[in-house]
Amino acid sequence: MIRLDGLQKTIDQNPIIDIPSLIVEPGEIVALVGPVGSGKVALFDLLIGRSTPTVGTLRLAGVDPRVDRDGFSRRVGVLFAEDGLYKHRSSHANLIFYCRLRGLPKSRAGEILAQVGLADQADARIDKLPPGLARRLAFGRAILHDPSVLLLVEPFAKCDEATISLLSRLIRARAEEGAAVLVLADDAAHLADLCDTIHVLNQGRIVESYQPQEERRAELPFKIPVRLQDKVALVNPGDILYALVQEGRAYLQTAEGRLPTQFTLTELEERLARSGFFRAHRGYLVNLQHVKEVIPYTRNSFSLILDDTDETEIPLSKAAAGELRELLGY
Repeated sequence: MIRLDGLQKTIDQNPIIDIPSLIVEPGEIVALVGPVGSGKVALFDLLIGRSTPTVGTLRLAGVDPRVDRDGFSRRVGVLFAEDGLYKHRSSHANLIFYCRLRGLPKSRAGEILAQVGLADQADARIDKLPPGLARRLAFGRAILHDPSVLLLVEPFAKCDEATISLLSRLIRARAEEGAAVLVLADDAAHLADLCDTIHVLNQGRIVESYQPQEERRAELPFKIPVRLQDKVALVNPGDILYALVQEGRAYLQTAEGRLPTQFTLTELEERLARSGFFRAHRGYLVNLQHVKEVIPYTRNSFSLILDDTDETEIPLSKAAAGELRELLGY
């Protein structure tokens, strides 16, 4: 269990954390989300014992992280914002090092590599791994010692869709085995299907709480946020021609160009369902308002032609063609 009671942290007479109560039960996955400056860093420092509360208490698996460092290390697994791996060592060597540090058998390293889908990357150096695979290994290190509490900071940072799916599955499995899981993230992307409860953090206070499984559909915003270099753009669904997956990442295609999005194609499908979008192919989500023709090439091969200036052609799977025919009644 994770328990915070009357937790406050004050610096120069300014309260930066003020959380009257927060409980994460065994088997529960809870997220605290908020942008930079919302208090996540200060809260994380308290949770790992890096700083001391001004007022109040916090316990993780019954342990005060500031007082009982050994107990905290044994019972809590932490995934930091940065992977923190030894870049010039292999995946296997990284885990072997932590096995020795924790007094675990070397075989545990192989078990974890298999769990995170890196058995075939055991000898690969960390600096040669794609970011998503490095994130898998960092998560593997966090669960190496079978902790009863997990603290996960931005667990899906720099991850491709396959890694997001795998890590989500592993996090759920840990919760099903009785672990209490607390996620800290900038926003709720990829968390709606994972978490039991999401709390919104602002200036060190919880200002909103909701259960995404019950409220997700009502909470979905009409526009789709897209992170650009120096700003966040809000894209009107009507301006989106289609969404696609390319090299493990989802993109929105508009008449002006292609925009990267932090959402998976499945999450986009859910958000855009009310705006007339249709899953034409496993890698394409198309706006039916921009489709002007359905072309059958062969008995099992179909395409959609869009109304943009390039008359873009989108592949349509045989199964999706049947669904579309039924949906549109042609």
